[in-house]
Amino acid sequence: MSKIVGVQFKDGGKVYDFDAGHFVLKEGDRVMVITEEGPAIGCVRIEPRNPGPEMPKRPLKKVFRLATDEEIKKYEQGGKLEESVYQYCMQRIKERSLPMCLVGVERRFDGSKILVFFTADGRVDFRELVKDLVRKFRTRIEMRQIGVRHQAKMVGGLGTCGRPLCCASFLNSFGTVTIKMAKEQNLSLNPGKISGMCGRLMCCLTYEHQYYEKIKKNLPKIGKRVKTNFGEGKVVRQNILKETLTVVLDSGEEKEIGFEDLSTERLFKKKRHSTSKKTGKRGVR
Repeated sequence: MSKIVGVQFKDGGKVYDFDAGHFVLKEGDRVMVITEEGPAIGCVRIEPRNPGPEMPKRPLKKVFRLATDEEIKKYEQGGKLEESVYQYCMQRIKERSLPMCLVGVERRFDGSKILVFFTADGRVDFRELVKDLVRKFRTRIEMRQIGVRHQAKMVGGLGTCGRPLCCASFLNSFGTVTIKMAKEQNLSLNPGKISGMCGRLMCCLTYEHQYYEKIKKNLPKIGKRVKTNFGEGKVVRQNILKETLTVVLDSGEEKEIGFEDLSTERLFKKKRHSTSKKTGKRGVR
């Protein structure tokens, strides 16, 4: 079976799997591939590897060949044309006072069309703008409205952590992010603290969510009474990463304890209770 190679078409964009065929490729090589949108030049980001069991069974498109110097030069010239289209389109949007925000421009390698990406609060009548662009560049123009998360990915920037945006540096796709994830991690629900540059919930909320869910399954919730090796008390705080609980003992003392300091008797009773509830029978005492 042929090896699989990861190819990226835009910096920070998704890495697509292709059949490497008989080519010997290394990271950084420019290759010509045939996509559903036509021929395109991409950069090898993941070197050829044997397909694993997690790989889809569907056949992959093959790498057509290594890109020639002439094709790479044409690709770079296309990048300069994209910049010209962007500047002219921005000028026309301002002159026509259109309620839209220009995000980026992408030209097909074969020159068949130019894609213009923008964001807007609602529908925008851009017919006259398209006529201006066609008149200027003599090619097919396609306008695409995108969401604010895709805008952040295309534009890039620095997050509140001081590092480049995850979506613009290594995230290939957007996962589902919910407010429940912030609650599970005991984070402040202040929108300014849990929202990214796009104004949506930060993608990094998903990174540790699975770990929090796994650890909190067998832990008492805040407000529950527990029996510890230091006596009985009530849980007032959880620190999942440190794997500790803050408990106010009946004596009035506040104590931070590790998970191992919870009484095994409490855990045993909890397990027996859940089993009895499932079977509908009373536990044996």
